[in-house]
Amino acid sequence: MASLTLDWIQLAAAVGALQGLLLTGVVAAQRNNQTANRLLAALVAAFTLYLASSVYYAAGLIRVYPHFFGVSYHMPWIFGPLVYLYAVAASDRSWHFEKRHTIHFLPFAVSVTIAAPFYFMSGADKIAMYDRFVAGDVPTRLAIIDPFKYVSGIAYSVATVRYLRDHRRRIKDSYSNTERVDLDWLLWLAAAAAGIWALATTTRLTVVGSPVRDELVTLAIALLVYAIGYMGLRQPEIFRYETAEHPIAVLAASPIALAAPPVEWDAPRYERSGLGDLEAARLEDALLVLMDRERPWTDSELTLADLASRLGTTPHKLSEVLNAQMGQTFYDFVNGYRVRDVQRRIQAGEARTRKMLALAHDAGFASKSTFNQAFKKHTGRTPSEFSKLDEPA
Repeated sequence: MASLTLDWIQLAAAVGALQGLLLTGVVAAQRNNQTANRLLAALVAAFTLYLASSVYYAAGLIRVYPHFFGVSYHMPWIFGPLVYLYAVAASDRSWHFEKRHTIHFLPFAVSVTIAAPFYFMSGADKIAMYDRFVAGDVPTRLAIIDPFKYVSGIAYSVATVRYLRDHRRRIKDSYSNTERVDLDWLLWLAAAAAGIWALATTTRLTVVGSPVRDELVTLAIALLVYAIGYMGLRQPEIFRYETAEHPIAVLAASPIALAAPPVEWDAPRYERSGLGDLEAARLEDALLVLMDRERPWTDSELTLADLASRLGTTPHKLSEVLNAQMGQTFYDFVNGYRVRDVQRRIQAGEARTRKMLALAHDAGFASKSTFNQAFKKHTGRTPSEFSKLDEPA
């Protein structure tokens, strides 16, 4: 019987695998945004299998149960695609997994096909193959494809971060309060996954030996699984997506395939809007009149669609006026009015009798952090610094 003595890294992997197994079930059972949760459940399941496999080899269980040899070898090929697709699905509830999206898993299928002959070996042959792997004797076909999984992982990490960066910019053209749609958790997950791939690639290209490299990557994945579980306990809404408002009015199609060109936010396209110069000027005038007379910006949940409806136009045309004619995102345009309202009330002396946060809420700000950030951006000073300028000498 194989020894079950594990070092602290493998013990961490074992605990991570158990937590990952439980987390997979919890996430898969969520009813809201099932597409995103199923992709996250698949990702955690892949992590779980990878962690369990590291314990399987470390404990020498391969010599007792050799037929499980190589089961987790292909998991790294799907880490990147699952993180990317999860980010897309979580940030856009209208997105659904379709047959064409299976192209993301083509490299995984190719690696399985190439390695398929090894899975039909006898138990004794698999143990012998494992011993050759440990000695550094890797079959040529695997040695050829192995580096490409690092390329895939890095490429998908870059694609995920770029997608989420562009998503952040897009929501500022549709929402005046981004706290309910700006899923920082996704950026955190993408950055963590990118960090693991950077670690794996760096150690692969250096003189770090395979056992040490595998242990470092295993520990990093275990920590990521712990972190996902911790985030789920601290912020269960990230799996229920209660903080998200979708769909977002997008100016350009979201990149679904890895090879899709990134959204160029600095030069949005409006060729199909049909908005002429005269209509654009009239819409801009009507917008400014509406903002001054009806003060819609006091609604903390004001959206581009809401404002377009009041003006009797489409969100796309209004977005064109804001971006192309006025050079502002919807987010900055609306928060500019809110900041100016707070400035006026501070100068009127109201900050001496009311709390600054109360003035911010009256102006339409949903939180202190958003208020402080917007105020500093529009005035170059913090609210307290601006308030002191109006204090009597």
